[in-house]
Amino acid sequence: MTTLIRIGNSQGIRIPKAIIEQARLEDKELEFKIIDDGLLIQPVKKNRDGWKEQFDKALKSQESGAAEQEWLDAPLVDEEDWEW
Repeated sequence: MTTLIRIGNSQGIRIPKAIIEQARLEDKELEFKIIDDGLLIQPVKKNRDGWKEQFDKALKSQESGAAEQEWLDAPLVDEEDWEW
């Protein structure tokens, strides 16, 4: 059990080491969520594993016509027609 402590103009809590270890919170960025009767503290989920595969799958699932594909395949920069 713990109590709120004053930290500058805010308040905070000290979490016992045993609880930090058991909850695997050590050296993690935490997020707070208000729940029915309190506060939930959990590590921020930064799961970017497999993002490229998911992106490729989403692209493949979108059918594009010839006109759309021409735009997708076009070079991003074409300086030949530019006048400075």
